[in-house]
Amino acid sequence: MSGFEKRTVYIHPMTYTGARAFAAVLEGIGLPARVFPPSDERTLELGGLYSSGEECYPLKITLGDILKLFVDEGASPDEVAILMPSSNGPCRFGQYHHYMKHVLDSLGYEGVAFISPSCEDGYGSFSHYVREIQKPGWVAIVAADILRKLLLMTRPYEREEGSADALYEECLDGLCRVLREKSRSRTLMSSVKGELKKIKEKFAALETVSEEKPLIGIVGEIFCRLNRFSNDELIRKIESLGGECWQSDVAEWILYTDREHQRVLRRMGRLISTDMFLSWFKYSTQKRLEEELYSVFSDVFRGREEPEDVTHVLRLASPYLPQGGALGEMILSVGKAVYYHEKGASGVVDISPFTCMNGIVSEAIYQDLSARLGGFPIRVFYFDESHRDVEYELEIFMDLARNYRERTGRAEGKR
Repeated sequence: MSGFEKRTVYIHPMTYTGARAFAAVLEGIGLPARVFPPSDERTLELGGLYSSGEECYPLKITLGDILKLFVDEGASPDEVAILMPSSNGPCRFGQYHHYMKHVLDSLGYEGVAFISPSCEDGYGSFSHYVREIQKPGWVAIVAADILRKLLLMTRPYEREEGSADALYEECLDGLCRVLREKSRSRTLMSSVKGELKKIKEKFAALETVSEEKPLIGIVGEIFCRLNRFSNDELIRKIESLGGECWQSDVAEWILYTDREHQRVLRRMGRLISTDMFLSWFKYSTQKRLEEELYSVFSDVFRGREEPEDVTHVLRLASPYLPQGGALGEMILSVGKAVYYHEKGASGVVDISPFTCMNGIVSEAIYQDLSARLGGFPIRVFYFDESHRDVEYELEIFMDLARNYRERTGRAEGKR
């Protein structure tokens, strides 16, 4: 990121919580940062004008939001840096930043800088800022995951409609303030843990109703399952039909890329190497920090614990997909579906973009997986710009989930 100090770093809200938290970290180390404004129909209009229709839905959304920044807001290319992570492997995501740069250049917006750390090395390539960003960035991502998890556990049971969302925004403001102030401080972890304790107390004081609801696990392609615009607020729709959602988080993907990096190093005969040592050190540090932050909520999340290690998810998927031959969200989605079943969920929803390879491969596995788990309901919902009505399909799925719960004695979500 060298040379970006005079630019504003723009972060796309794949997850609104995480984007705001990460922007606060960048501001804390002295880099101006902003989260892109919410996506809307103008996003799809501009994204559609400058894409062929063959690309996946997240490309259209992210491209459209970037174009809004220049076409509608008149931003200066020389003053903008866009954080657009990349990937290796067959997913089209690895080509996003190349294609976006081509589109912007062709429209006369040369000079836009892209920051594109890759999953190939666990997103460690942040140039000379890596040491400053790595720890607070990871803390921000995990804390954001925790806050989102807490919201989804609480909102279906709120006594006053909108109260959980309002409290969530208040708590996110407080978390971002701490991250902004403490990103360079040795007291970062103690300060964030202190803020999380305050958040825990505030959510505990929120008025809720005592009710039992079917618990629905949420898996799928990472952008589409986390970005509320791209999935037409599917989680809220599940909640409106009487369900509670447990969503796969962002940290899971980053930890997976770390493990995948280590697997590749072993395959290359570099088990004893500097790269392997650094990868293990990074992973073990991330796990330690994650466990320390989650310990604040050990009582609240009892029964809803995340997997102790991402390798557990990979092992659960191994009868259906081999780790070395199935890369990306597909192996995590299948393994996490089994994990949610183990934790008492009544069904799983996979959220994926239309034509997504990960969703298509996972869907091919789910029928056999469902049968092996005694008819455990698993349903893939694909999304594109058509904004099709999914309520009827969701009603059927929720009926299946309730029937499965009653038939098997599944543990319900409960507040």
